[in-house]
Amino acid sequence: MKVAIIGANGKVGRRIVERMRQAADFDPIALVRSADQCEAFARDGIEARLIDLEGGFAAGLVGADAVVFTAGSGAHTGKDKTLLVDLWGAARVIRHCREHGPRRFIMISAIRAGDPDEAEGGIKPYLVAKWAADEYLQHSGLEWTILRPGRLLDTPGTGRVAAATRLSRRHGEIPRDDVAAAVLAALRQPSTRGRIFELLSGEEPVETALR
Repeated sequence: MKVAIIGANGKVGRRIVERMRQAADFDPIALVRSADQCEAFARDGIEARLIDLEGGFAAGLVGADAVVFTAGSGAHTGKDKTLLVDLWGAARVIRHCREHGPRRFIMISAIRAGDPDEAEGGIKPYLVAKWAADEYLQHSGLEWTILRPGRLLDTPGTGRVAAATRLSRRHGEIPRDDVAAAVLAALRQPSTRGRIFELLSGEEPVETALR
C-alpha cells in the first residue's frame, strides 16, 4: 500500500515513515514543507514530495492509496496558524480526497478533541481546531479512522496500548512509537474504518487493541 504521510518530518510522522519503510506491505511517501526535508528523506531512499498545506498539495497525493494526516502548526505558532493548518489545512486535504482520492484517511488527532470544553487555557484553541477537523472528516464519505493519543512521549514504544472510542481515563501518556504502530495497524485492519480510537499506554498489543 502506497501511503502519503502529511507532516512526515514531525516526531510522529518520522516514526510512521520509518515503520512503513521496514514493512513489506507499505510504501511511504513523505510529504514535507521544505526542500531540505525533502532532500533528507530522499537521501534515506524514501520518496519525498514538497507540499504546502496553505497553498498547493494535490501533486503530493498522486498515486497514493491512503493518506495519514499528522501535520500540525506547532506549539510555538499563534492561533492563526492553528486555524490555517490544523483545521483548514486538514479540511482542504479531506475535500480533495473526497473529490479525487485516495479514499482511505487516517487522522492523528488528540485525546480531548472529542470535547474541547474539558480543557482550559492555551491548548483549547488547538483542541477546537482538531474537533472541527475530525467532525469534517467523519461527514466526508471517506474511509476514515481517527486516532486520538494522549500526551506524546519520546520514550521507546512498548507495543501495548489502551484503545477505545472513549477511554475511562482521559489523562495519560503514550510513546510516539506506539502511535506510529497504531497507524499501521489501522491501515491493515478494515474493521477500523469509521472508528475513533483514544489511545494511551496500556496492556493490550496494538493490533489486538484496535481489532
